[in-house]
Amino acid sequence: MKQALLALLITLTALHLNAQYYLRGEVKDEKGRLMPDVKINLYSKGNYSYNSGSSGYFGIPTNLEIDTITLTYQGYEITKKAVESRKYQSLVMKMTVATASLMKNKLSSVTKNLLKEHTSLFGAMGESYSSLIENDYVDAKKYPETGFALNIDRASYSNARRFINNEVLVPTDAVRIEEMLNYFSFSCNKQSSRKDGFSCKSYVTNCPWNKGNQLLFLNLNAPKLNLDTVPASNLVFLIDVSGSMDKPNRLPLLQSAFNMLTDNLREKDTVAIVIYGGGVARVLNPTSGAEKQKIKSVIDSLTASGDTPGEGAISSAYNSAKETFIKGGNNRVILATDGDFNVGQTSEKQLEELIIQQRQSGIYLTCLGVGMGNYKDSKLETLAKKGNGNFAYIDNLQEAQKVLVTEFTKTLYTVANDAFLNINFNPDAVKEYRLIGFDNRKASVEDSTSELEGGEVGSGHSMIAIFEVTPKNTTVDSNVVFAKAVLQYKIPNTDVTKVQRFDVHYKIEDIYKADPSIRFAASVAMFGSLLKLSKYATGYSFTDVLNLAQTAVNTADYSQTEFLTLVQKANRLYNPTKKKKKAMER
Repeated sequence: MKQALLALLITLTALHLNAQYYLRGEVKDEKGRLMPDVKINLYSKGNYSYNSGSSGYFGIPTNLEIDTITLTYQGYEITKKAVESRKYQSLVMKMTVATASLMKNKLSSVTKNLLKEHTSLFGAMGESYSSLIENDYVDAKKYPETGFALNIDRASYSNARRFINNEVLVPTDAVRIEEMLNYFSFSCNKQSSRKDGFSCKSYVTNCPWNKGNQLLFLNLNAPKLNLDTVPASNLVFLIDVSGSMDKPNRLPLLQSAFNMLTDNLREKDTVAIVIYGGGVARVLNPTSGAEKQKIKSVIDSLTASGDTPGEGAISSAYNSAKETFIKGGNNRVILATDGDFNVGQTSEKQLEELIIQQRQSGIYLTCLGVGMGNYKDSKLETLAKKGNGNFAYIDNLQEAQKVLVTEFTKTLYTVANDAFLNINFNPDAVKEYRLIGFDNRKASVEDSTSELEGGEVGSGHSMIAIFEVTPKNTTVDSNVVFAKAVLQYKIPNTDVTKVQRFDVHYKIEDIYKADPSIRFAASVAMFGSLLKLSKYATGYSFTDVLNLAQTAVNTADYSQTEFLTLVQKANRLYNPTKKKKKAMER
């Protein structure tokens, strides 16, 4: 009898040990949203991994009634807990501190202590725009320190050109003066880029539109990489081939642009192509840059149709880049679209969160916008900035040539991450100042937790920032330090932070005797101020912009000569009464 009972006990124990359970559940973030593609490990399965699929749900067989589950996802804390296999599990993952910081509203510029103490000041400055607040004058004695991000997006000028050439008034929210300045290359007095860091040249001139005030120009030049020696690139072309792209200035233009880019690739570079339109597909597996004809053949074969599942396409492109990730290399997704995402996550906030989750992977994002009318530049700008990348608008072949050939290294090779510049003005020399451009969105200003957002800077990029300054005295010793500038940035693919310091001396010169690049920069800033209906642009006209630009334009530079034509068109568009009067006189 005892032997029979013992045998039965052994049998029941064996059956219990071999019993099969089915662990079911879902993975969500802290806001209750399902999280797809989360890596799942069970103690009972050893090193074998599962995932939460495309929906955020999972079902895994296990032989343990109580098992241990481990969840892993980029940008989130590792979640590990004991789970009862008989019960449905609803698991929540928490963002890492770094990811949560990226989710905060970001500022393009900030004056130390001013936002916290005088937010009401900013609330009264938005008469002309619905979402951007223009920087006002700041008392240098109370608030001597200000700073701005070195974002190098250049789309604002391209957008303005697009609207004006189509005889449409430029939306004031679309005008960012710093982006208009960044569109042009400024390297005053043939200032060369350093290989070991940034160079900075400062100029102080009289202000052409405000007698008694002065302009401070800060010209920064980024380190320039040698294309022959830079690490290999791992590129994924993410191309929108949906129905909205079936226009000559959309998909066909992008095909020409990517063919130009392909011509610049080296043997050690690799390219994969992911398309989306009615679905998502990888139409080219990672291919060496030496196989240019193979790459171009795939590009040329693309046709447009279907809806735009942008969310799934972005995830697929990043996954492709991760498969061939090059440690220490240039890993980048290049998204090309008219910005119309109508399937999946479509709001700016949702897309922003998706990109932030991917940012931690070390893969950069470049956004190329095309198209007229349905083009969503705000979405692409959001994606590019949150993806630690840059954004450009392409409306013709000349622009494609500029972005992907002439400025190839600036567009695709990063030399500085999270870059920003702090300026500390000398209150003995400066009474008040205002930063021209770098305007903040209302939502960011109203959010007390907002932080200054550093920018990504490409190889050899040259940029200018302009302050309008009211001097403390009419005469100041030229040896006086006017301001001190501190540049801070991170070296890509490292945790190394670099800090460079520059003194700005008070050496004022007549703007008409200054370097031509300075006068041209001033004319671009004036142009942008007029387009955005700035309250500081009441003392001059498009004619004044044109007159100043004509004294400085480099006739060998197509972009600069085109600027003159654009100012003339804008004058006719924004002053139709003058146009009618001339017609009547004829």
